[in-house]
Amino acid sequence: MVRGMQVSSQGVSRTTGDTMGMLATVMNCLALQAAIERRGTAAKTLSAFVMPQVCELFTASAAHNYLADGHIVLLGGGTGNPYFTTDTTAVLRAAEIDAQAVLKATNVDGVYSADPKKDPAAKRFDRLTHSEAIQGGYKVMDATAFALARETSLPIIVFSIAEPGSIGAVLGGTGRGTVVAG
Repeated sequence: MVRGMQVSSQGVSRTTGDTMGMLATVMNCLALQAAIERRGTAAKTLSAFVMPQVCELFTASAAHNYLADGHIVLLGGGTGNPYFTTDTTAVLRAAEIDAQAVLKATNVDGVYSADPKKDPAAKRFDRLTHSEAIQGGYKVMDATAFALARETSLPIIVFSIAEPGSIGAVLGGTGRGTVVAG
């Protein structure tokens, strides 16, 4: 709905733009929660922002409790602080809730040596270490996210959201993507 950096380029301060972007992630989570619930699965949105009329405040214990009760937990609002990307936040929250991996759904089917839309010779990697991803400067995630994943030993699986059934395939271990681990 809103990307903080895009709003900032139009004259809004970076702090305000990032805050608007974080609030948009809460709106996206609420829309996703409604879709999940329509399919008959319990879901709960938690946010870094205090807004009890909209959703609960994120705490690791609240997330653990909902997960233990069988809910799908959606996390919006980033860290609640500007200048932190959604990639870094995803890794941070995954570490806080003891997740097994971070799934990075994007518009390409893995990590490439260059932008495959601009460079037809770009090579897709099946596996990389966190350090290789940082040293390679691959733009699919920011270096802070890769570094935090390395520090917390969290694998990251990068895959295309555009491929039908891609989330289920990745969760089932059959999806096409890049595993960043070790």
